[in-house]
Amino acid sequence: MSSDPRFHGVVKRLKQISKVYMVLSSKGGVGKSFISTLLSYYSSLKGVPTGLLDLDFTNPSTHIILGVRPEEVSYREEKGLEPFKIGELSYFSIISFTRDKPLVLKGEEARNVMREVLSIVNWTGIQKLFIDTPPGLSDEQLEAIYNLRGLVKPIVVSTPHRLSIQSVSRLVKILRDAGIGEIMLVENMGNGVLKAFAESEGLNYAGYVPFIETIDECIGSASKIENCHLRKYFEAILSKT
Repeated sequence: MSSDPRFHGVVKRLKQISKVYMVLSSKGGVGKSFISTLLSYYSSLKGVPTGLLDLDFTNPSTHIILGVRPEEVSYREEKGLEPFKIGELSYFSIISFTRDKPLVLKGEEARNVMREVLSIVNWTGIQKLFIDTPPGLSDEQLEAIYNLRGLVKPIVVSTPHRLSIQSVSRLVKILRDAGIGEIMLVENMGNGVLKAFAESEGLNYAGYVPFIETIDECIGSASKIENCHLRKYFEAILSKT
């Protein structure tokens, strides 16, 4: 456990949530934020009190997928910051403070902001939380994973592309070295071909989302997400979480 007292507050908050998932990708462009956002939104539509936390401070995009503007997002203080409600989904992103301007953080600055966000958001009443993270695996993400072992389960997102698969193998080794046992894999823009790869790596294969050219039909508003023709694939993945 980190000596930073904020992590003790983080553990206390997350222990109240039945299931917490940190969605990771070894490289950009695999659709990690798309997967995080639609999994959390469809979970909320099923009547499960669900939260979505965007920890990408430099290039957040979950609000674009959800169709909310930064100026629309606000938080009420009640034993911490209460998440913003989008339908039945509880949502938190730093865009409320940055107004969608890039926030370039490095080293200790990045770790401090991550610790602060994790410690101040009040997820009371939430049963399932999805945490969207920046691509790759930074020092602050490793710190969070290491300190929150046993509370947070990683969901790794990959495409069937060879470069993505090789990067996932490296990411899995890092997670294993950090003491993480159970790791889930979601295949994006695929057809199920990564199931054999997941088994060979000892990963829990949660399912796949196929590639479609009309992806804009599924993002940008609540109604688009609710009526997205990919919904059945996300619900199949949710049945494994």
